[in-house]
Amino acid sequence: MKQQSNNSILQFITQGSLVLQILIGIIAGSILAVLAPSAATSIGMLGSLFVGALKAVAPVLVFVLVAASVASHKRGQNTQLRPIIYLYLFGTFAASLTAVAMSFMFPTELVLVSTETSANPPQGIGEVLHTLLFKIVDNPISAIMNGNYIGILAWAIGLGIAMHSASDTTKTLFNDVAAGVSSIVRFVIRLAPIGIFGLVANTIAQTGFSVLLGYSQLLLVLIGSMLLIALVMNPLLVFYKIRRNPYPLVFKCLRESGVTAFFTRSSAANIPVNMDLAQRLKLDEDTYSVSIPLGATINMAGAAITITVLSLAAVHTLGIQVDFATALLLSVVAAVSACGASGVAGGSLLLIPLACSLFGVSNDVAMQVVAVGFIIGVLQDSAETALNSSTDVLFTAACCKAAEEK
Repeated sequence: MKQQSNNSILQFITQGSLVLQILIGIIAGSILAVLAPSAATSIGMLGSLFVGALKAVAPVLVFVLVAASVASHKRGQNTQLRPIIYLYLFGTFAASLTAVAMSFMFPTELVLVSTETSANPPQGIGEVLHTLLFKIVDNPISAIMNGNYIGILAWAIGLGIAMHSASDTTKTLFNDVAAGVSSIVRFVIRLAPIGIFGLVANTIAQTGFSVLLGYSQLLLVLIGSMLLIALVMNPLLVFYKIRRNPYPLVFKCLRESGVTAFFTRSSAANIPVNMDLAQRLKLDEDTYSVSIPLGATINMAGAAITITVLSLAAVHTLGIQVDFATALLLSVVAAVSACGASGVAGGSLLLIPLACSLFGVSNDVAMQVVAVGFIIGVLQDSAETALNSSTDVLFTAACCKAAEEK
């Protein structure tokens, strides 16, 4: 009887619902943080190890999968990259427009802090795009080591095209290496409940949520905008593609991709999770092996919302009047900047001064707004990453399923 019980526990751990296990990890981490904060801080190492493992395996996974897919691609085989990219770009722009509307409906004023940051924001969109372009021609070893996914994609596609005329044996070797790396990824993903247990315990023990109460309205506007995109705008776009109830797919992506991304707070670390989900959804590997790492770079609805809401909060705080044309320009700037956020150290928060410059807000004031962003980052960055990453696999799935039904 005891042996049977042990076997049942082992089977639940190795084959049971990952979402249920993650939920157990979240509850256990929260309880530990409340009862024993010092132990929770120590156990946070488990979370760091999990995120580190995902970040370590993701660049290699993307490189071998993309190279193998392109090398094995047959002429006339239809991939859905173009409509997916259109959805990425439109979704990011729609998110910035939504954020503008929410900011006007619920204008937020900030108590600016004197916290200084040594980070250097980009001085214009030109600098953002310049950084992004030079990422493309990065050394391939450097790109893999530093998680530069634009560079990884460029080299993987180039190598795949070069290997297109290689022998079947060579192509089989590529596919076998990709399958081997994928197996390692699946093992790392099974460790998610332990990793998220450590992340939750450490986060709650160190920061709590009392510090966030002073910024409750700002957080409500930010997270409310992200929820509107996740639960209204994205389902409308998916319905446009698949012409049936989009919510089962939307909730599956939020549950199995968004939850993990919320706690890892890293789009790069969530690429293996999205790849695994895309495989279980039986999507076209030639499509998702490129679209998901590309989405981690250019599909930035959450970042566009963060840039727009915090910039307009600074504008409202200073009493600056904003007309419709300027608000529309802000939406365009936020969308373009968000797509280049991965090429800038510090991500979306460091693009706030660029957006603030449209309204003549000084860099000193803008950097104080960035400091506010870091204070609320425990929720803002988590929700932003969850929206960005879950939308990558959602839009990929929508376009693949739409193509299957034609």
